Amino acid sequence: MGLVAGVDAAIIAGVFGLAVGSFLNVVIYRFPRMLERQWAAECAEFSGQAAKQEEPFNLVVPSSRCRQCGHVIRWYENIPVVSWLALRGKCSQCKAPIGLRYPLVELVTAGFFALCGWRWGLTLQAAAWAAFAALLICLFLIDMDTQILPDDLNYTLLWLGLLAAAVGWTVPLASAVWGAALGYGVFWLIFQGFKLATGKEGMGYGDFKLLAALGAWLGAHYLLAIILLSSIVGAVIGILLLVVGKLANRDIPMPFGPYLAGAGLLAFALSPATIPALLPFAFPFGAR
Repeated sequence: MGLVAGVDAAIIAGVFGLAVGSFLNVVIYRFPRMLERQWAAECAEFSGQAAKQEEPFNLVVPSSRCRQCGHVIRWYENIPVVSWLALRGKCSQCKAPIGLRYPLVELVTAGFFALCGWRWGLTLQAAAWAAFAALLICLFLIDMDTQILPDDLNYTLLWLGLLAAAVGWTVPLASAVWGAALGYGVFWLIFQGFKLATGKEGMGYGDFKLLAALGAWLGAHYLLAIILLSSIVGAVIGILLLVVGKLANRDIPMPFGPYLAGAGLLAFALSPATIPALLPFAFPFGAR
């Protein structure tokens, strides 16, 4: 444990999580657009065309602004949760609504960071698991919005999981390696079988990499449990989307990544140690 533990560590980590959650909102919105610009530039270069000159756009510049009127958000309008409440969820200039998702992402991130502080104090182990939660939150919402699971985030999650196992913060390293390998391989085989049977692709390669990353964190023995939890998460998300009317068009494809990311977050929130008791049939060879 760190020098600060328990409730104090949870409060400190939770407050820090609010700030990180604010940054995650930036990542979730900008990262796919950064990828689109990169792909457009690569296509132009491949075809021998001059790349389109655009203003710099990354996670730092330009400054955050209202999407409707372009108002640059001042620092005191960007305080996590507090500013959204003070502005009553509206832009200070044009009064366009600011989505409820922004403070929700901040609060959810703060909750997971507080949980890390509670379990491990202010330690590097807690920081590693906080990064696990932050990356999954990003992957969940980016895939929900764009049906893209960025390799940069998937690979970061995967390698961080293997490093955490190597220093003894998660599962034995052998289980992490097998979890990553089998996680990728299982979905690859399902993908190939589905493609042979139907001529269609049932999922993307990003899903393979995400399950591999979760296997690296939780170990090979948890792969079946993760898949089962993802089906539960998917059912809940599907019901919620039906309730709000976003699944009226059944032809709109639903990405699988959010279900996997949600399963990882759910497993972490419940604590991996409790999953075998909740889903004993998912561990035919026992949990380790």
